[in-house]
Order: sequence, then C-alpha cells, then structure tokens
Amino acid sequence: MSETVDTIILEGIEIPAALGVTVAERRMRRPVLIDLEVERDLSISGKSDRIGDTVNYKDIFDVVEAIAGSREHRLVEALAERIATALLEKFDLLAVTIAVRKPKPIAGVLDHAGVLIRRER
Repeated sequence: MSETVDTIILEGIEIPAALGVTVAERRMRRPVLIDLEVERDLSISGKSDRIGDTVNYKDIFDVVEAIAGSREHRLVEALAERIATALLEKFDLLAVTIAVRKPKPIAGVLDHAGVLIRRER
C-alpha cells in the first residue's frame, strides 16, 4: 500500500539573516525570502480537523526562523540545506522543498538570486 503524499505550503517567509560571502555582507543582516513545501500524509488531519494530527505550520516557521536567524550563512545553498535537515529531523515528513532567495544581491541589476532544493527522508 502506498503512502498518501500531501503538501503543506508556507510562502513568503521573510527573515533577517546574516547571509553573504563577505563579513560585511553578513553583518548587514538583510532579509531573505523563503518558500517551502513539506510533504506528508494529511488524510488523518483532513478527516479529524485536529491540529494534533498534522504538523503545525507555526512550528515549521519557528524552525525556519531559528535556523535562518541564529547563525551566519555564507551561501543560500547552505541556509537551504540547514533548514531542510532541521525540518526532516524534527517532524515526520516525507520530503521538503525549499526556495531561498536573497533580494537585490547585485544592486540595480537583479531582483533576487537563490536556490531551490528538495530533500527526502
């Protein structure tokens, strides 16, 4: 019997982060933009209508905020990987897809630069 795969989506998370290759960039603590999808079976919570039968998106947000805001990250790749690892360790998830975007990395030339990664249990 195959497991049902559903998705919880959190889009437009904005968190100040010490992100950048140079020390000066990391000191600025500029906001990063994060979108994520976490996959798991949501059929039980869909039927029960109980928060205890799902993953609370506030708890997901808290993990993302703690990872992004609590330490320095040189690369958006490293930040995305750290978030994916933490979410898979903390919650009963099948997979995580994360987009991390750094706004205005090159002034006047580029709106965002970032990565999109997917990690599975």
